[in-house]
Amino acid sequence: MATPLTGLSAITLFVDDLAAAKEFYGRAFGLPVMFEDGASAVFNLGNTLINLLMTTEALGLISPARVADQFAGARAQFTITVDDVDAVHAELSARGVEFINGPMNRPWGIRTACFADPAGHLWEIAH
Repeated sequence: MATPLTGLSAITLFVDDLAAAKEFYGRAFGLPVMFEDGASAVFNLGNTLINLLMTTEALGLISPARVADQFAGARAQFTITVDDVDAVHAELSARGVEFINGPMNRPWGIRTACFADPAGHLWEIAH
């Protein structure tokens, strides 16, 4: 590749209920909204922006691709590296985040726990 890729700057997540998603990310990640309008809300997670975009607006970005229904099943998982999975799991649980699994030790040598946002996007904390 002639031009090197330098990192992931933004993740856009399609959501049906912007208010619920915005509340979840503010509460779970403890972050303020960096930008919002009637169709989106953006959080700054380190060097990556998390853009919550109303599903009704998604076609403008991805057409002719289709937006999948949130109940169609998981197709991706986003991993956040933490120093102590158990401590972060306890903190997120105290904030009302419900975990799908973990904390657990994986055969490939890391400890993980997984949760979903209100739209079904999967997040993993790992060490």
